[in-house]
Amino acid sequence: MEDSTRLGYCIVAGSFVAFQFFFSAVSPQLSLSLSSRYSTLPSVKQNEWNSRCVSTLHAVIVGLFCLCILWFDDAVNANPIWGDPWLVKLNIAVTCGYLLYDLLLLVRYWRTLGDSLFVCHHLAALYAYGYVLSRGVLPYFANFRLLSELSTPFVNLRWFLDAVGWPRSSWVVLANGLAMMVVFFVVRIAVIPSYYMQVYSWYGTPEYERLGLGVQLAWIGPSLALEVLNMVWMYRITRGFYRAICRSVSRKAA
Repeated sequence: MEDSTRLGYCIVAGSFVAFQFFFSAVSPQLSLSLSSRYSTLPSVKQNEWNSRCVSTLHAVIVGLFCLCILWFDDAVNANPIWGDPWLVKLNIAVTCGYLLYDLLLLVRYWRTLGDSLFVCHHLAALYAYGYVLSRGVLPYFANFRLLSELSTPFVNLRWFLDAVGWPRSSWVVLANGLAMMVVFFVVRIAVIPSYYMQVYSWYGTPEYERLGLGVQLAWIGPSLALEVLNMVWMYRITRGFYRAICRSVSRKAA
């Protein structure tokens, strides 16, 4: 096993522990200092609050790192399949640790936090990212996938605003809803054509053939599954924003 692979697995374990610690110890204290409403929430809501704090932290760290790699990592951009995966593997390791932490959390609080779509998303991502960590393949495509995390802070902010009692017809909630819908569309839906154009441009090349059938299936299969999930979530977000706008307009008219 290469040193970079060993380090990657160590980062996975460290990421898992760090996110669990943030959920259990850091987020409750930080939330109490930032919002007096946190202490009045039932324990079920507090657990989801802390979970979304961890989710936001992970999204900011990984999303910004993804942009840096996309803009400045020439080796990965020059050869999306076999380019030097060092920085991408570090980012993927952090995400795998988070996904394992979140799966454990979903199982632990399944009655209140459980969501079969999230479980499918996490398992598909872990399956694909496992090849990136173990074999260092497909760094560009793995990094491109992680750009979708940039929409997560807006999704979580919507929940936080609802939890502290902001009216859904208020301009703050509507502005965040619009930002959430636009960013989600840009980083998860609008990029689909460019992503698969890159896939098509490398399909059948010697670099592609070197991957082997197992990696090829792990690349294409989870990608298609994630597209379906993103379409479902995009529909839900759009429908929710449309309903919020309609309620706001009807109240003003009344």
